[in-house]
Amino acid sequence: MKGAEEMAPKVVIAGGGYGGIAAARALDDVADVTLVEPRETFVHNVAALRAAVDPAWAEKIFIPYDGLLSRGRVVRDVATEVEPGHVRLGSGARLDADYIVLATGATSPFPSRMDVLDRGDALERLREVRDALGRAGRVLLLGAGAIGLEFAGEIAAALPATSVTVVDPSPAVASGRFPEEFGVEVAKQLDALGVTVLLGTRLTAPPEVPPGAVRPFTVTTDDGEVLAADLWFPCYGGEVSSGYLREALLAARQPDGRLAVTEHLRVAGQERVFAIGDLTAVPEMKMARAAGAHGELVAANIRALIEGGELTAYEPFADGIALTLGPAGGATWAPEWGGLLGAEQTSQLKATFLLERFEETLGARTTA
Repeated sequence: MKGAEEMAPKVVIAGGGYGGIAAARALDDVADVTLVEPRETFVHNVAALRAAVDPAWAEKIFIPYDGLLSRGRVVRDVATEVEPGHVRLGSGARLDADYIVLATGATSPFPSRMDVLDRGDALERLREVRDALGRAGRVLLLGAGAIGLEFAGEIAAALPATSVTVVDPSPAVASGRFPEEFGVEVAKQLDALGVTVLLGTRLTAPPEVPPGAVRPFTVTTDDGEVLAADLWFPCYGGEVSSGYLREALLAARQPDGRLAVTEHLRVAGQERVFAIGDLTAVPEMKMARAAGAHGELVAANIRALIEGGELTAYEPFADGIALTLGPAGGATWAPEWGGLLGAEQTSQLKATFLLERFEETLGARTTA
């Protein structure tokens, strides 16, 4: 007679970010879970820009996967081919699956997300950024979305003598996605920090020096203004990772690489393949809290399929943001909390970047 674990349905989760760990943890007691993740540790990307200026945070954002699963396993590898029923790994191994969860996320420019897989290499990359910032007197950030604004606030708060300029072709911060009062509050705080924000401004050409390299350069805006800096970083762009899809799954892939999903977060046209997080075409902002909610909902739906029960439909989050501008600053737009929250409330809200929650999920939270 087969043991209970051998008879448990096999679930393969590709990607160990915010959504992947939530789904894996929630299914560990009812399924044979395999989480496939190429990184050495979980990376708490929400706090990555703080880690880029504060060495005390650099160690904290890397959390081992060791304590995530008690029955399942974490395989350090990458999914290279996915079809209904199985996942092929970069090592050549094939994982058969009753259910598949695609949680491979998206990229964004370093240092908002790590561009190397090993913890030691990532720590060295962060050290190099802190060193470069310490040697540069003038920093240029391209992009006034959440990444550029948060990075500007972190740099200005940590290095008040450093000149920081943010450039974006959009006429409003965060592309005008939030009410005017949010933009006014952000602008007020950045001005108090000494940050220059040039909106509705394009460069005639990108900087000639590589990003992250300390070397004097100039760029010219489309209205002829010359900006001088010693260091620059791109704070925009990125793409989803879905090139591993094969045959039946390709039909759900949109032109931007994201996947069409049903209200239950099944990949369109599939019964037992789900997608979560940044990979999905769900019409909502791509944020950690949404990815975590996706993971929990998909786990509940897979459990319902295993045990018998009703599936739950996903309700997308309304637009909202909690933007830190250094340890003591920030602005939040949260309709469910009454709208705009200022520096004090935002800094309290994100004082720990909810690190303890993810340490607990990953089984790395120690008790006194």
